[in-house]
Amino acid sequence: MTDPYRIAEAPAAAPKKPGGLLRPLLWLALFVSAAANVVLSTAVDNPWISSAFGLVALICAGALIVHHRRNRARES
Repeated sequence: MTDPYRIAEAPAAAPKKPGGLLRPLLWLALFVSAAANVVLSTAVDNPWISSAFGLVALICAGALIVHHRRNRARES
């Protein structure tokens, strides 16, 4: 139903969500690197390998936080 009191026309298409494919890829990388960190920390005697995956997990988590903070809707 159209609104006769609306001044502006409705947009033709829905606005594109920012970072459409970035966020799922970051989540996937976070889960894979966290799982690899857990598995390799118990299975491999070398702590450097599991630490590298832990660092990747921390970077992915930080990138997800930054992406969320930059693209959230302004609440005012």
